[in-house]
Amino acid sequence: MMRSRLWLTVACLLATMGTAMAQKKGGTLRVTHRDNPPSASVLEEATISTIMPFMSVFNNLVVFDPASKLNRLDRIVPDLATSWAWSDGDRTLTFQLRDGVKWHDGKPFTSADVKCTWDMLTGKVNGKLRKNPRKTWWFNIKDIVTNGDHEVIFHLNDPQPSIMAMFAGGFSPVYPCHVPANEMRTHPIGTGPFKFAEFKQNESIRLVRNPDYWKPGRPYLDAIEFTIIPNRSTMLLAMVAGKFDLTFTSDLTPELTKSLQEQAPATQCVLQSTGTQGNLLVNRDRAPFDNEQIRKAMVLAIDRKAFSDILSRGTFEIGGANLPPPEGFWGWSKEYMETVPGYGGDVEKSREEGRRIMKSLGYGPDNMMQLKVTTRNIPDYRDAAVILIDHLKSIYIQGELEPLDSSVWYARLARKDFSVAMNVQGTSIDDPDVQFFENYLCGSERNYTSYCNADLEKLFHQQSQMKDIDARRKLVWDIDKTLQADGARPVVFHAKAGTCWWPRVHGINIAMNTIYNHWRFEDVWLDQ
Repeated sequence: MMRSRLWLTVACLLATMGTAMAQKKGGTLRVTHRDNPPSASVLEEATISTIMPFMSVFNNLVVFDPASKLNRLDRIVPDLATSWAWSDGDRTLTFQLRDGVKWHDGKPFTSADVKCTWDMLTGKVNGKLRKNPRKTWWFNIKDIVTNGDHEVIFHLNDPQPSIMAMFAGGFSPVYPCHVPANEMRTHPIGTGPFKFAEFKQNESIRLVRNPDYWKPGRPYLDAIEFTIIPNRSTMLLAMVAGKFDLTFTSDLTPELTKSLQEQAPATQCVLQSTGTQGNLLVNRDRAPFDNEQIRKAMVLAIDRKAFSDILSRGTFEIGGANLPPPEGFWGWSKEYMETVPGYGGDVEKSREEGRRIMKSLGYGPDNMMQLKVTTRNIPDYRDAAVILIDHLKSIYIQGELEPLDSSVWYARLARKDFSVAMNVQGTSIDDPDVQFFENYLCGSERNYTSYCNADLEKLFHQQSQMKDIDARRKLVWDIDKTLQADGARPVVFHAKAGTCWWPRVHGINIAMNTIYNHWRFEDVWLDQ
């Protein structure tokens, strides 16, 4: 038995060596892109359109293990931090930082850069970030201190195990202290494997190899080029013709993924849970939507299964705020979901109740409520918005589609400059702290519906501090049930989508519970 194990170990080592020897340097990875990113500043944006092309410019303190198929709290590895330790009853988190790392402009990376970054994110330094969509992630940070150039200490108000997951996400890179935030929007400087080269609005993005990257031998590629192709049909034809190596992540519906593989059988495709969800946004500060009964009627009109059937041939999952299992760790079980108002199977019964409400308010087939349904002008959003408009007709609401370019979409939402919107929002990390504090906290920049429940917020904080996973999950389910029953931000579907590449591309590793955290590209290489 020992001899067999020895041979197995040797065989595995030889296989690993063979793989390493096969890796080739050079070449340009050609990637499609679905739309024009609002900017290159990862800290200021809230879209995969910025993350996928620009994550590779940066490093984090820690990252989710790129070899793992699931991004989870127990699968976090060092990045700019070499190690970390908890103390003071898990209220103090100390990072030891990597020595010898340089920014792309040659300046040294130090603990001051870490402190500057999180002083901006927590709002301790004002006027730096134009937008700060994830400020509420860092609600628990009391203070940040440095100890020399290579140690940084985060003091927390309360224990919070999940904060490590936030540090590991693609939306949490370290920024350089010496570069103004406004420059990071158009010419980002990082420590990552690739350096920013060019961003042509509505055309392309180009990154080039960082020859001074702190990881020896990485990256393998000379460059990465993203070409912006808003039309999916055009993108698909170009991919089939071999003009591109990799599709933009999750840009392919399940049906288009199947079509691409039929037309180009050699391509490799992964259909994954994206970590994005379709949700109905109703601005409760605008009349007549300040009327709770109207908001309730709108929720009753939604047929979640129809959204999944039409958009994905039944592939999309139905759930609450948190990603459903098996990919999601915190989502409801099927049995629990049946106890949640609005998740029953009798859609017509729900719509009849919605019509009764609307009639009591003076609306009917001869007096339809008129409204605009605002959405982002890309297919995932437009298609869902069209279905929503059709569903609202069943309760005497006549909607008109208002598509907005990505450059203004998030700004309009943040200003609450809409009445009703169909949103497809990414939750980059599968943890309730991200979901609850980012999207439902009173005053959060991304709490687009202005929902505010002080009693529920106490439970947000309670679950955040819990170490007992089973007890925390039970409380999280109950919180989520209240959010959906209140119509805080009704979740319509959890999306799945495809990413495809040609066999000449190696080193792509897709996570199965998010699209946001695996785009460093440092291990990707081309067999040319």
